[in-house]
Amino acid sequence: MKVTKFETWWVRRDQCLFDEKRQGGSAMPWDVVVLKLTCDDGTEGIATAMAARSGQVTEGYLQETAAPLVLGRDPHDREAIFYDFWNLDRHEAFYPVFLPGPVDVALWDICAKKAGLPLYKYIGGYRESLPVYASSLFYDDPKVYIDEALHYRSMGINCYKVHPSGPVEKDMEIHRKLREAVGDDMGLMSDPVGEYTLDEAIRVGRQLEKLNYIWFEEPFRDFELYKYQKLCQTLDIPIAATETTRGAHWGVAQSIAQNAADIVRADVSWKCGITGTLKIAHMADAFGLNCEIHTTTMNYMDLVNLHVSCAIRNCKYFEYFVPEDSFRFPMKGDLPIKDGRIYVPKEPGIGAELDWDLIKDNCVAHKVKTLDQDFIE
Repeated sequence: MKVTKFETWWVRRDQCLFDEKRQGGSAMPWDVVVLKLTCDDGTEGIATAMAARSGQVTEGYLQETAAPLVLGRDPHDREAIFYDFWNLDRHEAFYPVFLPGPVDVALWDICAKKAGLPLYKYIGGYRESLPVYASSLFYDDPKVYIDEALHYRSMGINCYKVHPSGPVEKDMEIHRKLREAVGDDMGLMSDPVGEYTLDEAIRVGRQLEKLNYIWFEEPFRDFELYKYQKLCQTLDIPIAATETTRGAHWGVAQSIAQNAADIVRADVSWKCGITGTLKIAHMADAFGLNCEIHTTTMNYMDLVNLHVSCAIRNCKYFEYFVPEDSFRFPMKGDLPIKDGRIYVPKEPGIGAELDWDLIKDNCVAHKVKTLDQDFIE
């Protein structure tokens, strides 16, 4: 069994999910690249890749850097391919953090389908569902957060993570008003994706402790280990970090070794796929830490996150990025959420379908590499 075809579809989403401040003054179309690997026996593995700011960059790296590494390989050799990606990156490929993940996911999808098992069972099942928390975008008006939290609570989702938009004083106002509005019986988290000073983060963290928030996430850049270490030492509320840490499990290990995180973060898009995410989750488990899985911003890949979350013990929640219409594309249907819980699919592989008519209607480029030739449609 070997991979004989490597296909990509660059699909235009024509939507920006960040405000102007977080766009950085440049265009940010949040496109998607669909990836399909086909083996010589016809088995297919499918994944989606982030293409924020430039679908051409994602498409180019996949076609020119990833495809030659994967074509002709046995999809069961995922561990060898994982390390080959790292060697390639070190020797001046310097690809985006979200490049290896979709390729690894497609390989796992092939193998789980070949085994006739849902992905979480192929990995090794631990559970079949998780409680969901709704996770906001960035808004200027505190009322928008309040209305959104109450909306999802009415749908049975009793946990909400706010992404306050800054500055610190405004973030603290949002935290307070949100808690007052939802009462004490709804779980809340805060993730400012921030650039706080250490003093600011301590002040916000102490407020969140008084307001009984579940965790405080990413008040600094993930490489600011000294600040994270001091924050973890000072506060009682758990500090969640490592969402954007480079270096897969090696990078996250530095945060754990420096006591710079109470909860680590990983996902199958930014942490080198299922292989990398499992390495991080198992390492965190050995140190008694939870690995809370981070949204990929694409529902199809978030289902892969769900499979991983149902194959590990040390994850408590499923992150549900909302409003959901922004993240469903290009998957068919909705995520399998009922009464505040999400249930893992039972079909072989990932267990979801993409909307191929939608993909073709919005396709910028379809490129194919095989062992013998390349062509573009």
